[in-house]
Amino acid sequence: QPQLVESGGGLVQPGGSLRLSCAASGFTFGLNHYAIGWFRQAPGKELEGVSCISSNGGTTNYADSVKGRFFIYKDVGQNTAYLQMNRLELEDTAVYYCAAFSPGVVSNLCLITTRTAYDYWGQGTQVTVSS
Repeated sequence: QPQLVESGGGLVQPGGSLRLSCAASGFTFGLNHYAIGWFRQAPGKELEGVSCISSNGGTTNYADSVKGRFFIYKDVGQNTAYLQMNRLELEDTAVYYCAAFSPGVVSNLCLITTRTAYDYWGQGTQVTVSS
C-alpha cells in the first residue's frame, strides 16, 4: 500500500528554519516516477499549494508567498522528498501535507494549484511559527 509520511514539523521562532521530510513507501516505482507537492492548511483557511517538484526533478514551482524562502528537493535513493523552509514567518503556521502523483511520460510536470491531480497524501505535520 503506497504511503507518504511527513515529519520535521514543530515550533520555531520567526526567522527560523525547519526541514520537512516526506518518506515514501509501498510505491511500485521510485520517486523519480512521481511528482511531489507540498500543501498547507492554516486554521480557518483553505488548502494552499506551497511547492512542487516534477518526477524528473527538473521543474520546481513555488507559491509567491514562499518564493526565495522555501526549497523543494527529493532524494530518489532515499525515496524521500524535502521542503527546506527558511526565514519562517507567522503566516507560515499551518499543517503541511506532502502529496504525490504519477505524470506518466510528462516527466517535467509540476502542479501547485491542482490538488485533485494528486493521488497519494500524507497525514500532515504541524508547523507553528511563534515568538
